[in-house]
Amino acid sequence: MSDCVLAAIDSSQFSEGVCDYAAWAAKALDAPLRFIHTVDNHAQVAEPDLTGNLGLGTREHLLEKLSEIEEQHAKISREQGRLMLDAAKARVAALGIVDPPCLQRNGTLVETLVENEKEVRLLVVGKRGETAHQASGHLGSNLERVVREMHRPILMVPKQFTQPKNVMMAFDGSKTARKGVEMLAKSPLFEGATCHVVIVGAETAENRSQLAWATETLEAAGHTAKGAIRAGEVEETLRAYKQEEGIDLLVMGAYGHSRIRHLLVGSTTTQMLRNAQVPVLILR
Repeated sequence: MSDCVLAAIDSSQFSEGVCDYAAWAAKALDAPLRFIHTVDNHAQVAEPDLTGNLGLGTREHLLEKLSEIEEQHAKISREQGRLMLDAAKARVAALGIVDPPCLQRNGTLVETLVENEKEVRLLVVGKRGETAHQASGHLGSNLERVVREMHRPILMVPKQFTQPKNVMMAFDGSKTARKGVEMLAKSPLFEGATCHVVIVGAETAENRSQLAWATETLEAAGHTAKGAIRAGEVEETLRAYKQEEGIDLLVMGAYGHSRIRHLLVGSTTTQMLRNAQVPVLILR
């Protein structure tokens, strides 16, 4: 199935939001929806240090027991995954999407997503997975790796769904940022929403010209567009604008001109992801 909306679910508190945003995106894009769940059986039970005074027979007996426990754990994990996928299907059925395909794979989430990348139009994931720290200032390590290694747009979502009505994109006039505006203009995801384009910098003729190009591009595609130039520290300024305008979805570019400039996708994008309480669409 090509060009699908792929929703990655697990047992975290974000999975209901993933289901709801994925259903919304699939409808808006007129694209098929698919759910995926991975069972990572790597190192579920660590082998203890059985050296010392234990005899060989005792060691072999304990290792057999550990192997049995690992096998039981894997079966439970697969069954738990099947139940989660069934629950996801039932949730989106109530939203009008009937019987979407569901995949369950053994392995790591990142490897599984990369393997299916060619078939994905949009990936929907939660801010953190089931094993991540629950503090709001943390990103799940899987999400960081997914953003680095995937080459498809990624929608990172919160726990509860809100229909996006005010969308904000940070813009700096660069070639990649202009590409992002063009992608935003063409996307049916934001039909009926107001698109805000914000430049953080000085009120110069160059910035005014760049902002005019961005808003005109969005308006030519049928969107309602608003532009602003604000001075200040980037992440702080964007956060303030978000609060003032009631922004309910952020659009960020995961570009970065140097792979070693930052572990993830650039310091501003990383900070926005960590602090975001609204969905973030990461363009690639």
